[in-house]
Amino acid sequence: MRRFITIITVVIVLLILGWGWFQFFFVFGEGPRAGELNYIMKKGYIWKTYEAKIIQVGFKGASGSFQSNEFQFSVEDERVAQQLMTNSGKWVNVHYREYRGALPWRGMSKYIVDSVISVSPSPTSTTLP
Repeated sequence: MRRFITIITVVIVLLILGWGWFQFFFVFGEGPRAGELNYIMKKGYIWKTYEAKIIQVGFKGASGSFQSNEFQFSVEDERVAQQLMTNSGKWVNVHYREYRGALPWRGMSKYIVDSVISVSPSPTSTTLP
């Protein structure tokens, strides 16, 4: 009986660890996103993380209305965050990883940007005469 309880306990612990890994550490998807960098800031109560938003070109409909495409993400690497901070308002192309869940020390979003592919002036900006 004792051996049976030990085996069941080990199986339950392994299932919980497997679920935790799948939920918070398994990369569900990855790829590039491009748009105008709206803002990036460091915030948080206990864990200070970098949170940012990119405004993408185009509109999407939401229950009969139109709204802009926004991509909200977190940044783990301080070097990448500093690079984005110096290019706020510009057109950026970033590479991100998508997780199934967010961890408080990794950021508030399940989308984590790990690198900046390119930066260029915003195509929507115009120069005044």
